[in-house]
Amino acid sequence: MTAERALRRSPSNASRRSHTPLSLRVALRLLDRIRIGTLELHLPDGTVRRFEGAEPGPSGVLRLHEPSALAALLRDGDLGLAEAYMDGLWSSPDLATLLELGARNHDALRGVLRSGFLRRCLERLRHRLRDNSRSGSRRNIAYHYDLGNDFYRLWLDPGMTYSCALFARPDTTLEAAQDAKYARLLDLVAPRPGDHILEIGCGWGGLAIAAATRYGCRVTGLTLSREQLDHARRRVRSLGLEDRIELRLQDYRDLRERFDHVVSIEMLEAVGERWWPTYFGTVARCLEPRGRAAIQVITIADHAFDDYRRNPDFIQRHVFPGGMLPSPRRLEAESSAAGLRTVHRDFHGRDYARTLALWDERFVAALPAIRALGHDERFVRMWRYYLAYCEAGFRTDRVDLAQVVLEHRGD
Repeated sequence: MTAERALRRSPSNASRRSHTPLSLRVALRLLDRIRIGTLELHLPDGTVRRFEGAEPGPSGVLRLHEPSALAALLRDGDLGLAEAYMDGLWSSPDLATLLELGARNHDALRGVLRSGFLRRCLERLRHRLRDNSRSGSRRNIAYHYDLGNDFYRLWLDPGMTYSCALFARPDTTLEAAQDAKYARLLDLVAPRPGDHILEIGCGWGGLAIAAATRYGCRVTGLTLSREQLDHARRRVRSLGLEDRIELRLQDYRDLRERFDHVVSIEMLEAVGERWWPTYFGTVARCLEPRGRAAIQVITIADHAFDDYRRNPDFIQRHVFPGGMLPSPRRLEAESSAAGLRTVHRDFHGRDYARTLALWDERFVAALPAIRALGHDERFVRMWRYYLAYCEAGFRTDRVDLAQVVLEHRGD
């Protein structure tokens, strides 16, 4: 018995088929493969179709405004579906849950979610052309981070922290959870007062300020974003910390100094696979023999890595050009090849799902101000899809958030 049910009376089958676009008929048959959870599909004519899997799971709602959205799905897979959302061809009252439903049915819907051959080839070529060479890194970082401090200030916490927070309790505020993340990473490297910490990818200065004020450390922070650097330097000056914190517009590959410890928060994702050996080689070269490096990084599940690296996804196409997530196994292999050993590793994917949900709430609350900055509806939909897409990934464990502590092997 089919899992699909019509929730409204509709014309006869023959009449309905004659007026139903082929792409819609094909998509309806393919959606019948759902095995986990429930999909409620609202068609443009007011008909509602329900697809129920045999196993319990999330209940998603997709409101189809134009049948062409399903044509985009059939032609370009999940990337086409994302772009159709950006174009306003469909919507959902709970986008993260709908995308979680799709992720949990990924294997059953593989034929629907995979882009066509030509699109896959085009995206692979596009991804290669966005390589993170020195000039390429500056372009890629500017594409995302130089949207402007006014934009990020509207929906991040007051400390302007754009990475996973750690929640001790469900009622922990976003700001407190971000402070807890900084404290956790600094505790993992166990610095002493006066130690010199290198931060690769210093963002808007949050960790550097925490290390200087709470641990009495000196910090050298690197970024390729002029917008971030300007904001972070103003914060440092306002706190009178110029004697402890030096922030540079500098590529990590150009470093030659040694530091007592190294911290890098969600920077590795922007390095690109080709440059992972260089990144870990830089960490090893800059780390004093008895020092520690704490790396916070988003990882993709080992079993999904090969397919992911062959098929650039929505985030690599539209949000973080040139980006690439390592798998836990690949992360271990790359750090080990650089002469580093892992002395601690834990995962906080559920914390990231919570962080993303809070960011989305704040983003929605700030929509009038975001639009006032000149951002159009396609931009708004792209960002909401990005936040929901990431949240769904962490909910389903396809991606996770690792905190890894490395030391020199000493062999």
